[in-house]
Amino acid sequence: MATRLIVLSCIFLAFFQSSNAAYNVVSFGARADGKTDSTLPFLRAWGSACNSVRSATIYVPRGTFLLKPIVFSGPCKSKIVFQIAGTLVAPSDYWSIGNSGNWILFNKVSWVSVKGGIIDAKGASYWSCRRAGRSCPTGSSSISFMWSSNIVVNGLKSINSQLIHIAIYHCNDVVLRNLKITAPSTSLNTDGIHVQSSTGITISSSMIKTGDDCISIGQGSKNLWIDHIACGPGHGISIGSLGDNVYEDGVQNVTITSSVFTRTQNGVRIKSWARPSNGYARNIVFRNIIMRDVYNPIIIDQKYCPDNKGCPNQNSGVKISQVTYKNIRGTSASQVAMNFICSSSNPCNGIKLQNIRLTYNKRAATSSCTNAAGLSNGVVIPRSCLQK
Repeated sequence: MATRLIVLSCIFLAFFQSSNAAYNVVSFGARADGKTDSTLPFLRAWGSACNSVRSATIYVPRGTFLLKPIVFSGPCKSKIVFQIAGTLVAPSDYWSIGNSGNWILFNKVSWVSVKGGIIDAKGASYWSCRRAGRSCPTGSSSISFMWSSNIVVNGLKSINSQLIHIAIYHCNDVVLRNLKITAPSTSLNTDGIHVQSSTGITISSSMIKTGDDCISIGQGSKNLWIDHIACGPGHGISIGSLGDNVYEDGVQNVTITSSVFTRTQNGVRIKSWARPSNGYARNIVFRNIIMRDVYNPIIIDQKYCPDNKGCPNQNSGVKISQVTYKNIRGTSASQVAMNFICSSSNPCNGIKLQNIRLTYNKRAATSSCTNAAGLSNGVVIPRSCLQK
């Protein structure tokens, strides 16, 4: 019986391997020396995989492969697995990718999986340029998905992005898991993951250390599930900035759970520009969260207006409602652990607080409410200031 099972397993494995087309980028001319431009070989491998009528695997072996800005375009004829065992690096000259907007872009693809590997955008010199106030390129995201569906990114490590590490725009049904995202806390605008105008996004079991938001959720994002995130350093997880435009899609049905924030600027944040908009954020749940020395553990900020420019009335049109905070505990690095700064023309309503325990320097923290209404139950420390 055991022998028969082994034979059947071997037959199945052989069938599986023969039924999948495999493309090694080295066979198309890519070189793993970190110096030779491998952009065209990668595109040739993608072209072969994309045109395959069988499910295809693009294999990137161990070693370092230099890539300039590259676009993997669809639609393709079959499912594609991008298996990365090595490292993809950007050119040392930040201008080489700095004006492209996206270093590695998947555009209009479906049923694509990116597994493993390291991508290194070498962003340090770009950040130095910006700090020095010199003439710099606009900067690029490291890996982006646009107008795509049924995407899985698993086990990827992204380091030193110029700007956003992983960007999701106009996508459906995307799973991001087991990611490691790293940039220094002093880096500029290096959001870990940014989601915008997308539906059905799952982000889980990931470690994110950045100079900006660990995860940012922009307009038009719906049905997001985020769990088991280790965030810090960084600016926390933010819904927004919303209300950038007068007419924009809202954000709804977002759950952030079972995550830990360590020495971040913010914990869970909703922010909107202090200017007119028809945007909204509703049906948001933050639960089962640990704060470790977080400056603003719980915050809604509807007076967001950097440098006081572009906000003539200092009043947000974004409507925030049905936001739940449940089972959140830990320590605040500021005395105000819960801060609800809502719009006078569109007050926050339907806020729910349940089982909150946040302290400041081993003492009681405080809460602050402006134009915010809701209910609390269970133990809520600091005491709720919400209007009923």
